[in-house]
Amino acid sequence: MNSANNSYRSALASAEKVLDEVKGHDTDETFAQKETRTKAEVAKDNAYDSLKTAQARLTSASLDYKTSSPYIYSPIAGKVKSVTVAEGMNLGATDSASGSRANQRVATIATEGLPIATFNVSEIEVTKITTGQKATITLDSITDKTFTGKVVSVDRVGSTTSNVTSYPVIIKFDTNSDQILPNMAATANIIIETKSNVLIVSSSAVNYQGNQASVNVMKNKVQESISVEVGISSDTETEITSGLNEGDVIVTSASNTSTTSTQSTENRSGSGSIFGGGEVRIPGAGGIR
Repeated sequence: MNSANNSYRSALASAEKVLDEVKGHDTDETFAQKETRTKAEVAKDNAYDSLKTAQARLTSASLDYKTSSPYIYSPIAGKVKSVTVAEGMNLGATDSASGSRANQRVATIATEGLPIATFNVSEIEVTKITTGQKATITLDSITDKTFTGKVVSVDRVGSTTSNVTSYPVIIKFDTNSDQILPNMAATANIIIETKSNVLIVSSSAVNYQGNQASVNVMKNKVQESISVEVGISSDTETEITSGLNEGDVIVTSASNTSTTSTQSTENRSGSGSIFGGGEVRIPGAGGIR
């Protein structure tokens, strides 16, 4: 590199000297002067090209040195975790199938920040999800704890596998925990609508005939069908917006009755089948990274 740089400096000085000598002879330059000037310019250009080639070779040699160096450098700042090698192990062993040197992770660099998890939702559910919506997340490996978070990204392009289209939704946790590890399986409930002080009944008590909903009510020990209007619902509870009053005794099955009640309810979305317990929720399975 130094040799190429010196050659370029020398050629540049020679070219400048020749150009200075022929200065003012633009109209009466002799063939000898033109030849001298041209040779000097060509020598300068060739020296410049050689300098750039030397720079490229130096960069390549530096990369080769780093890959063969006994030291491993992290491209980012952070804390070393999950070291997956031990003294005596052969790093970057040759892949027997392809004959090339296989990539091997030797450690993980942990950076500051909150965990994020990716969930796949269906084409029906993705239209209900927007960034900023709150969510609750449960992890298969941490059964006694529920985490909260919010939607930070919705991929509305998606991908299709076996004629099934799914759309990735990214949720960022509100808090971190040493128990949360990369690639853990998780389920999220995304809250897409919230209502307070609503009248709810068991979903099994609501009967539908076309677009008309009705509920069987016990009045004076006689069962009576009452037309109702419903709001948000799940497979366990349904909001009644008109037709019933709090305290009415309704029939949920041939041998079971229950009482309407008022409480808060939430409409949630994710990926999977709808389930509830006073809330409309659609769970989505995903992984943490």
